[in-house]
Amino acid sequence: MAFEDKEAEFGLLLTRMQEQPEDLIELYQQLRLKLNELRAYGMPLPDDLVQFEKDLEVELAAQADDAQRRARMHKVTSERSRR
Repeated sequence: MAFEDKEAEFGLLLTRMQEQPEDLIELYQQLRLKLNELRAYGMPLPDDLVQFEKDLEVELAAQADDAQRRARMHKVTSERSRR
């Protein structure tokens, strides 16, 4: 596995992220897999992609928190509005 091949794969993946932001979770998982492959082979990790992975993780966690908060709010308003 050549590092240049992985760099090309990262480029394609990041292009897909720009073109299909609705698939962010799936693309995040693919990014993690590719970085983990580099880790497993002891290859150098691009610093910017490692930070990007961390930033995506935080972003997705915030989205999940927002969705949970919205669901709780919807539940309260639905239940309380029926009274």
